[in-house]
Amino acid sequence: MSGRVRVLPLGGLGEIGKNMTVVEQDGRIVVVDVGLRFPTPEMVGIDLVLPDFAYLRERARDIEAIVVTHGHEDHLGALPWVLRELGGEIDAPVYGGALTIAMARSKLDEHKLRDIELAEIDPGETVELGPFSLELVHMTHSIPDSSAVALGTDHGTVLITGDYKFDQTPVDGPPADVSRLAELGREGVLLLCGDSTNVDRPGFSPSESVVGPHLEEVFARCRGRIVVTSFASNIHRVQQVVDAAEALGRKVALVGRSMRKNVGIGRNLGHIEIPDGMLVGPREISDLPDDRVVVISTGSQGEPLSALRRMAYRDHRQVELKTGDTVVFSATPIPGNERAVNETIDRLYHIGCDVITARDAPVHASGHGYAEEVKLMLNLVKPRYVMPMHGDFKRLRLHAQLAEAVGVAPEDIFQGENGLPLELDERGARFGEAQESGMVFVDGVEIGDMADVALRDRRMLSADGIFIVVVTIAEQDGRSVADPEVIFRGVPFPDEADELEDEIRATVEASLAREAREKVFEVDVLTQALHDDLAKLVYDRLKRRPMVLPVVVEV
Repeated sequence: MSGRVRVLPLGGLGEIGKNMTVVEQDGRIVVVDVGLRFPTPEMVGIDLVLPDFAYLRERARDIEAIVVTHGHEDHLGALPWVLRELGGEIDAPVYGGALTIAMARSKLDEHKLRDIELAEIDPGETVELGPFSLELVHMTHSIPDSSAVALGTDHGTVLITGDYKFDQTPVDGPPADVSRLAELGREGVLLLCGDSTNVDRPGFSPSESVVGPHLEEVFARCRGRIVVTSFASNIHRVQQVVDAAEALGRKVALVGRSMRKNVGIGRNLGHIEIPDGMLVGPREISDLPDDRVVVISTGSQGEPLSALRRMAYRDHRQVELKTGDTVVFSATPIPGNERAVNETIDRLYHIGCDVITARDAPVHASGHGYAEEVKLMLNLVKPRYVMPMHGDFKRLRLHAQLAEAVGVAPEDIFQGENGLPLELDERGARFGEAQESGMVFVDGVEIGDMADVALRDRRMLSADGIFIVVVTIAEQDGRSVADPEVIFRGVPFPDEADELEDEIRATVEASLAREAREKVFEVDVLTQALHDDLAKLVYDRLKRRPMVLPVVVEV
């Protein structure tokens, strides 16, 4: 038997998002998915969160291919950043279905990465990648061209499901290829790495096809303008909104850059059909009667710069919401985004809009299978080993329990975490030595490991503001030679501001005098002493902890 197979998750375990898995054999690597996730509220100033792919920087020349299961951001979004950072060290094609590759090409064009080989492959087609064989298995999800990845190795097949559900009446194309999954099971699946997103929901997920009629029912009750917000990549949902609008004689406007881009890609590939003359520009909305307009917008997760968020805060240049408008959330919040979504909904009510969510009407169907579908996957492929993926630790545990319930031995179920590789060979399976993993932050256009101190400082600034105290001292003896200058920004200041400023100046003079008596003249030491004394004074008076920044100038 040849060398062991290693499956190293760099993202997607213990979290929802930034899915990325490294499969390795004989020193060669296939990377499955390169996703991102969006920052949490405490990540102040951070735009995107990527998996820490430091492991690949050292192994870039060993990568045979990058395979992307589907076009959602949590599986594809980090691709430009990964390729840019690995630079000339990587010479590997990117594989995926037609829509996935079209979305990848669009992202790479934005980053001016035009020399990357992008290869479309059809489900059932086999590609040899060094010691691996690659096959995509057609699955159903909330976006076309979703696939599971079957990687053949010397020890058996590693099956990474990607996101999936067993939708028996999908709105686009055939159902999931159950027969091929069963065939793989008969041939022998070494390891199943399965989607855990909805394992906490009993039964089977509703079909995407039920959403369209309910959208039409909701639209029929609305007398004013309708705004539908969904994931920009949910091509199926966009088509169903268009169909409902057409049935009721409404025009459709697309708002949000990613929405317009993805709909353009979907139309080019034949996944979306919009009748001639039905699509209008955002600037034309105000020229049409309110009962003849449907707006399809980004922002279903309350993202700060999204179109709907800006509409809710009356900051959108082209669409101004008003009383009588109806906003339909045709999506559910990703875990962690609930607060931002609720804030957006509350602002919409403040404007006077009616808001309809999946709690009020069946206007959304999840793209992830429920517990019975996870059991069905396990029973179809009959894996030797199971490693739950794509979920927080609660969902990973529940997935493991489902695997045990259908007959997988507990010792053959591996509840892992990011950076912990599973090693498989003829002797069995076991966890190996942990590798570096975690998060990489995108701040503007820069990518890097944002230090904890930087995020802490940003949180302090956003919460309590900043005090800057400029002190001028004599170089010879450290005595103050000018009145300290006090500058404050974002501080919830009391009415007695002048009195507090006088106290700050007195504290500065006392600190300098104390340090001078002790013959301490080094600027760094003086700065630290001033910081400690001023921070104590400000907290005693304000009961807050703004950032205190003393600046010592020697003359």
